[in-house]
Amino acid sequence: MSHQNPVPIIPRAEVRPAWLAQHTEEALEPGLAIIDPHHHLADHNWGGYLADELLADLNSGHRIESTVFIQVGFAYRESGPEPFKPVGETERVVQIANQANSLQDRTQICAGIVGFAELSLGASVEEVLAAQMEAGAGRFRGIRCHAAAHEKFQYGVMHAPPLHLYLSPQFRAGFAKLAQFGLSFDSWAYHTQLDELADLAKAFPDTPVVIDHIGVPLGVGPYAGHRDAVFVEWKQRLQHIAQLPNVFIKLGGLGMSVFGFPFHERERPPTSAELAQAWKPYIRTCIDIFGPDRCMFESNFPVDKGTCSYQVLWNAFKRITADMSADEKRRLYRDTAASFYQL
Repeated sequence: MSHQNPVPIIPRAEVRPAWLAQHTEEALEPGLAIIDPHHHLADHNWGGYLADELLADLNSGHRIESTVFIQVGFAYRESGPEPFKPVGETERVVQIANQANSLQDRTQICAGIVGFAELSLGASVEEVLAAQMEAGAGRFRGIRCHAAAHEKFQYGVMHAPPLHLYLSPQFRAGFAKLAQFGLSFDSWAYHTQLDELADLAKAFPDTPVVIDHIGVPLGVGPYAGHRDAVFVEWKQRLQHIAQLPNVFIKLGGLGMSVFGFPFHERERPPTSAELAQAWKPYIRTCIDIFGPDRCMFESNFPVDKGTCSYQVLWNAFKRITADMSADEKRRLYRDTAASFYQL
């Protein structure tokens, strides 16, 4: 029996090395110290992204001091109890990091790790969190739960979570355990869900929360062609949630197709100047609302690599902040991330 009216799937921007190679740039402000607080690893997705690929990107001209790995459903355990399978991701990341860091000392790879635990298990998730902390060998910093869902479309191939996840009492019973372990929470949700996230963050003022990918102002599905209206709504929701002092925001992710920018569909990859022009209104709005103490730039690689190279990405960010003070840049590129993830 077929499903009634399945929602359209928005394909993600795939990584194409030959396409990216058509455009390279010299790194701007190469002395600026950066912590990249958001990247993934992958065996197969995005063409595979392990230590070699990550290090090649990190060594493309910018001064990356350390990185934070963010959960992506990578290297889960293949056997054992279901709730503990995500611990395999942490175990593998620690292994990759130890090996990569023993071979080079320029960048501390995966100095922090944000993993997954099914918070909808409620209070019993405590055992999984304890296992994650142990597997992390001093690197484990937080949990990310994917809530990005919409009734009109699905983005990428990830399994869509239930709508209104952050309002679920069972989810909150699990979320309540994060503070006990001193863990933070990464939120991956759309702009349409920011009020639900605000409700969650307000209920747990002792748990630091970071909004991934600027809160994803949507540019696809029913939002395609309505960029100005979406911007207004997104900005109002950010102003509301920013009143909560435990909420931070990551500046990045705009290379994902769900934002509706068509750069990945072009014959040649974009320049950092083109990206800066398109992205600046969003990033500067976040900085205006949250201030540099609660904002951190992120690469979101290899996901955003579908739109541009690592070198071009950080150049775009540096163009957007060109008129800001050295002190503001230090916080945006390094200090806020160091403080949030206790690096």
